[in-house]
Amino acid sequence: MQLTVLNFSTLVERMAAAVQGAAAALIDLTVGSVLRAILEANASIALWMQWLIVQVLAATRLATSTGGDCDSFGADFGFARLPAVAAAGGVTLSRYATAGSVVIAPGTGLATMQNAQAFLVVADTENAAFDAALGGYVMAAGVASVTASVVAALAGSAGNVQANTITLIASPVAGVDVVTNQNALTGGVDAESDAAFKLRFGNYLASLSKATNGAIGAAIGAIQQGLSYSIQENIDQTGAVLMGNFVITVDDGSGAPPPALLGAVQGAVDAVRPVGTSFAVQAPQVIAANVTINIVPSSASLLNAAIAAVGSAVAQYIGALPVGATMSYTRLAQIAYDASAVVSNLSALKLNGAAVDIVPTPSQVVRAGMIVVS
Repeated sequence: MQLTVLNFSTLVERMAAAVQGAAAALIDLTVGSVLRAILEANASIALWMQWLIVQVLAATRLATSTGGDCDSFGADFGFARLPAVAAAGGVTLSRYATAGSVVIAPGTGLATMQNAQAFLVVADTENAAFDAALGGYVMAAGVASVTASVVAALAGSAGNVQANTITLIASPVAGVDVVTNQNALTGGVDAESDAAFKLRFGNYLASLSKATNGAIGAAIGAIQQGLSYSIQENIDQTGAVLMGNFVITVDDGSGAPPPALLGAVQGAVDAVRPVGTSFAVQAPQVIAANVTINIVPSSASLLNAAIAAVGSAVAQYIGALPVGATMSYTRLAQIAYDASAVVSNLSALKLNGAAVDIVPTPSQVVRAGMIVVS
Protein backbone atom coordinates (compact mmCIF):
# COMPACT_ATOMS: atom_id res chain seq x y z
CA MET A 1 0.00 0.00 0.00
CA GLN A 2 1.38 3.40 -0.99
CA LEU A 3 0.94 6.20 1.55
CA THR A 4 0.14 9.58 -0.02
CA VAL A 5 2.03 12.21 1.96
CA LEU A 6 0.53 15.73 2.03
CA ASN A 7 2.24 18.96 2.99
CA PHE A 8 0.77 21.58 5.36
CA SER A 9 -0.72 23.82 2.65
CA THR A 10 -2.45 20.92 0.92
CA LEU A 11 -3.96 19.72 4.20
CA VAL A 12 -5.37 23.19 4.95
CA GLU A 13 -6.74 23.54 1.41
CA ARG A 14 -8.53 20.19 1.56
CA MET A 15 -10.00 20.91 4.99
CA ALA A 16 -11.25 24.31 3.82
CA ALA A 17 -12.83 22.75 0.72
CA ALA A 18 -14.59 20.11 2.86
CA VAL A 19 -15.97 22.73 5.29
CA GLN A 20 -17.14 25.05 2.52
CA GLY A 21 -18.73 22.15 0.63
CA ALA A 22 -20.80 21.22 3.70
CA ALA A 23 -21.96 24.78 4.33
CA ALA A 24 -25.05 26.43 2.80
CA ALA A 25 -23.47 29.91 2.76
CA LEU A 26 -20.04 31.36 2.06
CA ILE A 27 -17.70 30.92 5.04
CA ASP A 28 -14.95 33.34 6.03
CA LEU A 29 -11.66 31.44 5.70
CA THR A 30 -9.40 34.44 5.18
CA VAL A 31 -6.06 34.67 6.97
CA GLY A 32 -6.69 35.58 10.62
CA SER A 33 -10.24 34.24 10.78
CA VAL A 34 -11.19 31.97 13.68
CA LEU A 35 -12.22 29.05 11.47
CA ARG A 36 -9.02 29.20 9.44
CA ALA A 37 -6.99 29.14 12.66
CA ILE A 38 -8.89 26.01 13.75
CA LEU A 39 -8.22 24.34 10.39
CA GLU A 40 -4.53 25.22 10.52
CA ALA A 41 -4.27 23.78 14.05
CA ASN A 42 -5.87 20.55 12.87
CA ALA A 43 -3.56 20.47 9.83
CA SER A 44 -0.54 20.72 12.15
CA ILE A 45 -1.78 17.73 14.16
CA ALA A 46 -2.46 15.79 10.94
CA LEU A 47 1.04 16.60 9.68
CA TRP A 48 2.56 15.28 12.92
CA MET A 49 0.48 12.07 12.81
CA GLN A 50 1.40 11.62 9.17
CA TRP A 51 5.10 11.79 10.12
CA LEU A 52 4.55 9.17 12.85
CA ILE A 53 2.88 6.84 10.33
CA VAL A 54 5.80 7.27 7.92
CA GLN A 55 8.25 6.39 10.70
CA VAL A 56 6.29 3.25 11.60
CA LEU A 57 6.06 2.14 7.97
CA ALA A 58 9.77 2.72 7.47
CA ALA A 59 10.64 0.53 10.46
CA THR A 60 8.33 -2.35 9.61
CA ARG A 61 10.26 -3.55 6.54
CA LEU A 62 14.00 -3.87 6.05
CA ALA A 63 14.05 -2.17 2.65
CA THR A 64 13.03 1.17 4.21
CA SER A 65 14.72 0.79 7.61
CA THR A 66 17.92 2.55 8.63
CA GLY A 67 20.45 2.27 11.44
CA GLY A 68 19.14 0.57 14.57
CA ASP A 69 15.90 -0.42 12.85
CA CYS A 70 17.92 -2.57 10.42
CA ASP A 71 19.67 -4.22 13.37
CA SER A 72 16.43 -4.96 15.23
CA PHE A 73 14.86 -6.37 12.05
CA GLY A 74 17.82 -8.68 11.46
CA ALA A 75 17.96 -9.71 15.13
CA ASP A 76 14.62 -11.48 14.72
CA PHE A 77 16.40 -13.85 12.33
CA GLY A 78 19.64 -14.14 14.32
CA PHE A 79 21.32 -11.92 11.74
CA ALA A 80 23.75 -9.25 12.98
CA ARG A 81 25.58 -6.33 11.41
CA LEU A 82 29.30 -6.97 10.81
CA PRO A 83 31.44 -4.79 13.10
CA ALA A 84 34.25 -2.47 12.09
CA VAL A 85 37.73 -3.96 11.64
CA ALA A 86 40.86 -2.27 12.97
CA ALA A 87 43.77 -1.53 10.64
CA ALA A 88 47.01 -3.36 11.43
CA GLY A 89 50.63 -3.36 10.34
CA GLY A 90 54.15 -2.81 11.56
CA VAL A 91 56.18 0.13 12.87
CA THR A 92 59.89 0.61 13.39
CA LEU A 93 60.96 1.99 16.78
CA SER A 94 64.49 3.40 16.89
CA ARG A 95 66.94 4.99 19.32
CA TYR A 96 70.06 7.11 19.09
CA ALA A 97 72.03 5.59 21.99
CA THR A 98 72.31 1.79 21.81
CA ALA A 99 73.77 1.06 25.23
CA GLY A 100 71.68 -1.35 27.30
CA SER A 101 68.47 -3.12 26.28
CA VAL A 102 64.93 -1.78 26.01
CA VAL A 103 61.62 -3.67 26.25
CA ILE A 104 58.63 -2.24 24.39
CA ALA A 105 55.49 -3.64 25.98
CA PRO A 106 52.17 -4.31 24.25
CA GLY A 107 49.79 -1.44 24.84
CA THR A 108 52.39 1.25 24.11
CA GLY A 109 50.56 4.11 22.42
CA LEU A 110 51.61 5.61 19.10
CA ALA A 111 49.97 8.22 16.89
CA THR A 112 50.12 10.17 13.68
CA MET A 113 50.90 13.90 13.64
CA GLN A 114 48.65 15.99 15.91
CA ASN A 115 47.30 12.73 17.38
CA ALA A 116 44.89 12.43 14.48
CA GLN A 117 44.93 8.62 14.65
CA ALA A 118 46.00 6.48 17.62
CA PHE A 119 47.63 3.03 17.49
CA LEU A 120 48.66 0.42 20.04
CA VAL A 121 51.58 -1.99 20.05
CA VAL A 122 50.32 -5.60 20.19
CA ALA A 123 52.02 -8.90 20.94
CA ASP A 124 53.26 -10.92 17.98
CA THR A 125 54.75 -14.28 18.90
CA GLU A 126 55.89 -14.83 15.31
CA ASN A 127 58.13 -11.75 15.50
CA ALA A 128 61.68 -12.75 16.41
CA ALA A 129 62.09 -9.58 18.49
CA PHE A 130 59.11 -10.42 20.74
CA ASP A 131 60.06 -12.10 24.03
CA ALA A 132 57.07 -13.65 25.81
CA ALA A 133 59.03 -14.06 29.03
CA LEU A 134 59.93 -10.36 29.16
CA GLY A 135 56.49 -9.39 27.88
CA GLY A 136 57.46 -7.23 24.94
CA TYR A 137 59.68 -6.45 21.98
CA VAL A 138 63.33 -6.45 23.01
CA MET A 139 65.83 -3.98 21.60
CA ALA A 140 69.07 -5.60 22.76
CA ALA A 141 72.28 -3.74 23.54
CA GLY A 142 73.88 -2.51 20.36
CA VAL A 143 70.62 -2.75 18.40
CA ALA A 144 69.33 0.60 17.11
CA SER A 145 65.82 -0.37 16.00
CA VAL A 146 63.14 -3.03 16.19
CA THR A 147 59.95 -3.70 14.25
CA ALA A 148 56.74 -4.19 16.24
CA SER A 149 53.16 -5.02 15.29
CA VAL A 150 50.46 -2.41 15.89
CA VAL A 151 46.69 -2.05 15.49
CA ALA A 152 44.53 1.05 15.31
CA ALA A 153 43.06 2.06 18.66
CA LEU A 154 39.68 2.60 16.99
CA ALA A 155 38.35 0.17 14.41
CA GLY A 156 37.45 1.57 11.02
CA SER A 157 38.88 2.75 7.72
CA ALA A 158 40.33 5.88 9.36
CA GLY A 159 43.13 3.65 10.67
CA ASN A 160 44.37 2.96 7.13
CA VAL A 161 47.24 5.44 7.08
CA GLN A 162 49.99 5.93 4.53
CA ALA A 163 53.65 5.04 5.05
CA ASN A 164 55.77 7.28 7.31
CA THR A 165 52.77 8.91 9.00
CA ILE A 166 52.97 7.26 12.45
CA THR A 167 55.63 9.48 14.00
CA LEU A 168 54.56 10.17 17.60
CA ILE A 169 55.18 8.03 20.68
CA ALA A 170 52.11 8.78 22.79
CA SER A 171 53.26 6.51 25.62
CA PRO A 172 56.96 7.40 26.05
CA VAL A 173 59.33 4.45 26.41
CA ALA A 174 62.66 5.12 28.08
CA GLY A 175 65.43 4.68 25.53
CA VAL A 176 63.20 4.85 22.44
CA ASP A 177 63.44 8.07 20.45
CA VAL A 178 61.80 7.65 17.04
CA VAL A 179 58.93 5.70 15.49
CA THR A 180 57.75 5.41 11.91
CA ASN A 181 55.82 2.99 9.71
CA GLN A 182 57.75 2.08 6.59
CA ASN A 183 54.63 0.60 5.00
CA ALA A 184 51.03 1.73 4.98
CA LEU A 185 48.66 0.26 7.55
CA THR A 186 45.79 -1.59 5.90
CA GLY A 187 42.81 -3.76 6.70
CA GLY A 188 40.71 -1.16 8.49
CA VAL A 189 37.04 -1.41 7.54
CA ASP A 190 34.09 0.64 8.80
CA ALA A 191 31.08 -1.09 10.34
CA GLU A 192 28.81 -2.65 7.74
CA SER A 193 26.65 -0.06 6.01
CA ASP A 194 22.87 -0.31 5.82
CA ALA A 195 23.07 -1.07 2.08
CA ALA A 196 25.59 -3.89 2.58
CA PHE A 197 23.58 -5.24 5.53
CA LYS A 198 20.40 -5.42 3.43
CA LEU A 199 22.20 -7.07 0.52
CA ARG A 200 23.78 -9.70 2.75
CA PHE A 201 20.46 -10.34 4.49
CA GLY A 202 18.87 -11.13 1.13
CA ASN A 203 21.73 -13.51 0.30
CA TYR A 204 21.33 -15.10 3.74
CA LEU A 205 17.63 -15.80 3.21
CA ALA A 206 18.27 -17.13 -0.30
CA SER A 207 20.89 -19.54 1.05
CA LEU A 208 18.81 -21.13 3.83
CA SER A 209 18.43 -24.91 3.51
CA LYS A 210 20.48 -24.88 0.30
CA ALA A 211 23.89 -26.53 0.01
CA THR A 212 24.90 -24.27 -2.86
CA ASN A 213 27.67 -21.88 -3.81
CA GLY A 214 25.42 -19.08 -2.60
CA ALA A 215 25.01 -20.72 0.81
CA ILE A 216 28.77 -21.20 1.13
CA GLY A 217 29.37 -17.62 0.05
CA ALA A 218 26.85 -16.31 2.59
CA ALA A 219 28.57 -18.31 5.33
CA ILE A 220 31.96 -16.84 4.41
CA GLY A 221 30.58 -13.31 4.08
CA ALA A 222 29.12 -13.45 7.59
CA ILE A 223 32.55 -13.94 9.20
CA GLN A 224 33.90 -10.43 8.65
CA GLN A 225 33.92 -7.61 6.14
CA GLY A 226 36.49 -7.30 3.39
CA LEU A 227 36.73 -11.00 2.52
CA SER A 228 36.97 -12.23 -1.06
CA TYR A 229 36.89 -15.84 -2.10
CA SER A 230 36.67 -18.31 -4.96
CA ILE A 231 35.19 -21.82 -5.02
CA GLN A 232 36.64 -24.48 -7.32
CA GLU A 233 34.63 -27.68 -7.59
CA ASN A 234 35.71 -31.29 -8.18
CA ILE A 235 39.43 -30.65 -7.75
CA ASP A 236 41.92 -30.93 -4.92
CA GLN A 237 44.43 -28.30 -3.78
CA THR A 238 46.95 -29.39 -6.39
CA GLY A 239 44.43 -28.88 -9.19
CA ALA A 240 43.97 -32.61 -9.83
CA VAL A 241 40.46 -33.95 -10.42
CA LEU A 242 38.77 -35.14 -7.23
CA MET A 243 35.02 -35.59 -7.61
CA GLY A 244 32.92 -34.42 -4.67
CA ASN A 245 35.66 -32.14 -3.33
CA PHE A 246 35.82 -28.36 -3.54
CA VAL A 247 38.55 -25.89 -2.70
CA ILE A 248 37.89 -22.46 -1.19
CA THR A 249 40.53 -19.79 -1.60
CA VAL A 250 39.90 -16.85 0.74
CA ASP A 251 41.67 -13.56 1.34
CA ASP A 252 41.17 -10.65 3.73
CA GLY A 253 42.93 -8.12 1.51
CA SER A 254 46.40 -8.82 2.87
CA GLY A 255 47.27 -11.76 0.64
CA ALA A 256 48.15 -13.75 3.77
CA PRO A 257 45.01 -14.33 5.88
CA PRO A 258 45.86 -15.55 9.41
CA PRO A 259 45.28 -19.18 10.44
CA ALA A 260 42.49 -18.09 12.79
CA LEU A 261 40.53 -16.63 9.87
CA LEU A 262 41.02 -19.75 7.74
CA GLY A 263 39.81 -21.82 10.68
CA ALA A 264 36.71 -19.64 11.02
CA VAL A 265 35.96 -20.11 7.31
CA GLN A 266 36.46 -23.87 7.71
CA GLY A 267 33.87 -24.00 10.49
CA ALA A 268 31.35 -21.75 8.74
CA VAL A 269 31.49 -23.70 5.48
CA ASP A 270 31.30 -27.06 7.24
CA ALA A 271 27.91 -26.01 8.66
CA VAL A 272 26.38 -25.50 5.19
CA ARG A 273 28.32 -27.83 2.87
CA PRO A 274 26.50 -30.57 0.96
CA VAL A 275 26.42 -33.92 2.75
CA GLY A 276 28.88 -36.47 1.36
CA THR A 277 31.34 -33.86 0.13
CA SER A 278 34.78 -32.81 1.29
CA PHE A 279 36.49 -29.46 1.02
CA ALA A 280 39.64 -27.52 1.82
CA VAL A 281 40.20 -23.89 2.75
CA GLN A 282 43.43 -22.20 1.72
CA ALA A 283 45.13 -18.83 1.51
CA PRO A 284 45.73 -17.48 -1.99
CA GLN A 285 48.96 -17.61 -3.90
CA VAL A 286 50.13 -14.02 -4.23
CA ILE A 287 51.17 -12.54 -7.56
CA ALA A 288 53.21 -9.38 -6.99
CA ALA A 289 52.25 -6.42 -9.17
CA ASN A 290 55.27 -4.18 -9.76
CA VAL A 291 54.12 -0.88 -11.25
CA THR A 292 56.26 1.82 -12.85
CA ILE A 293 54.65 5.12 -13.87
CA ASN A 294 56.37 8.25 -15.20
CA ILE A 295 54.19 11.34 -14.86
CA VAL A 296 54.24 14.34 -17.15
CA PRO A 297 52.86 17.11 -14.88
CA SER A 298 51.03 20.23 -15.94
CA SER A 299 52.91 22.07 -13.20
CA ALA A 300 56.40 21.06 -12.08
CA SER A 301 55.85 22.61 -8.64
CA LEU A 302 52.97 20.20 -7.96
CA LEU A 303 54.78 17.06 -9.13
CA ASN A 304 55.46 15.67 -5.64
CA ALA A 305 51.80 15.96 -4.65
CA ALA A 306 50.75 14.22 -7.87
CA ILE A 307 53.27 11.41 -7.28
CA ALA A 308 51.87 10.80 -3.79
CA ALA A 309 48.26 10.85 -5.02
CA VAL A 310 48.91 8.46 -7.91
CA GLY A 311 50.93 6.06 -5.76
CA SER A 312 48.20 5.94 -3.14
CA ALA A 313 45.43 5.43 -5.72
CA VAL A 314 47.30 2.59 -7.45
CA ALA A 315 47.96 0.87 -4.12
CA GLN A 316 44.27 1.12 -3.16
CA TYR A 317 43.19 -0.32 -6.51
CA ILE A 318 45.51 -3.31 -6.21
CA GLY A 319 44.63 -3.88 -2.55
CA ALA A 320 40.92 -4.05 -3.40
CA LEU A 321 41.27 -6.75 -6.06
CA PRO A 322 39.43 -9.93 -4.99
CA VAL A 323 40.72 -13.48 -5.31
CA GLY A 324 41.04 -14.52 -8.95
CA ALA A 325 40.39 -11.00 -10.32
CA THR A 326 42.35 -9.78 -13.33
CA MET A 327 44.51 -6.70 -12.86
CA SER A 328 44.01 -4.49 -15.91
CA TYR A 329 47.06 -2.78 -17.35
CA THR A 330 45.02 -0.04 -19.02
CA ARG A 331 43.09 0.65 -15.81
CA LEU A 332 46.35 1.93 -14.29
CA ALA A 333 46.40 4.82 -16.75
CA GLN A 334 42.82 5.73 -15.86
CA ILE A 335 43.67 5.62 -12.15
CA ALA A 336 46.70 7.85 -12.65
CA TYR A 337 44.71 10.48 -14.54
CA ASP A 338 41.82 10.37 -12.05
CA ALA A 339 44.12 10.62 -9.02
CA SER A 340 45.37 14.11 -9.79
CA ALA A 341 44.46 16.88 -12.20
CA VAL A 342 48.17 17.70 -12.38
CA VAL A 343 48.79 14.55 -14.46
CA SER A 344 48.70 15.73 -18.07
CA ASN A 345 50.36 12.68 -19.63
CA LEU A 346 52.21 9.45 -18.88
CA SER A 347 55.58 8.95 -20.55
CA ALA A 348 55.92 5.33 -19.41
CA LEU A 349 53.64 2.76 -17.81
CA LYS A 350 54.80 -0.77 -17.01
CA LEU A 351 53.16 -3.63 -15.14
CA ASN A 352 55.75 -6.23 -14.16
CA GLY A 353 57.99 -4.76 -16.84
CA ALA A 354 55.48 -5.14 -19.66
CA ALA A 355 52.24 -3.72 -21.06
CA VAL A 356 49.98 -6.70 -20.30
CA ASP A 357 47.29 -7.61 -17.79
CA ILE A 358 47.93 -9.91 -14.85
CA VAL A 359 45.44 -12.79 -15.08
CA PRO A 360 45.49 -14.95 -11.93
CA THR A 361 43.90 -18.36 -11.48
CA PRO A 362 40.95 -18.76 -9.06
CA SER A 363 43.46 -19.70 -6.33
CA GLN A 364 45.65 -16.63 -6.82
CA VAL A 365 45.36 -12.96 -5.92
CA VAL A 366 47.20 -9.89 -7.14
CA ARG A 367 48.80 -7.71 -4.48
CA ALA A 368 51.09 -4.68 -4.68
CA GLY A 369 54.80 -5.23 -5.06
CA MET A 370 57.03 -2.25 -5.89
CA ILE A 371 55.09 0.84 -6.94
CA VAL A 372 57.42 3.44 -8.44
CA VAL A 373 55.89 6.74 -9.51
CA SER A 374 58.15 9.50 -10.76
